[in-house]
Amino acid sequence: MTGEELQGTVERFFAEYAEGFNQALGPSPDLDAIASRYTESFIGAGPQGVAVAKNDEAFMETLRKGYDFYRSIGTKQMIVRSVDVHPIDDLHALASVHWGSRYEAKGGREVSIDFDVHYLLQLIGGEPKVFGFISGDEQAVLREHGLI
Repeated sequence: MTGEELQGTVERFFAEYAEGFNQALGPSPDLDAIASRYTESFIGAGPQGVAVAKNDEAFMETLRKGYDFYRSIGTKQMIVRSVDVHPIDDLHALASVHWGSRYEAKGGREVSIDFDVHYLLQLIGGEPKVFGFISGDEQAVLREHGLI
């Protein structure tokens, strides 16, 4: 896959990821659309440390709770502002995704927050899947903006 093809494939992957995220904010979330973007096992790293997870029923429950939380704080939309793709080899890449998020805080105040998440992707059969991600301190940012 050429660099341009990889860039396009990863951009489409995250555009669809954002669509799935936004759909999951609604009354009938399709969490399989999110879970299907992850490998059987994956890692996550953030301020709390590093965790290894399985893409199983426990992960689905984590997703359910996560989207319940996002709805409770007034999350309205996630959009992909940009994606920087860095090939590692023929089967792996690092994607730095610049996200934009929109919230309706208590009292109807609109809040927009931009943030980055870095994803480790495995490309099997030309289709990306997340096998790891690195994120910042989401809770601190949400507190800073008065959402929690």
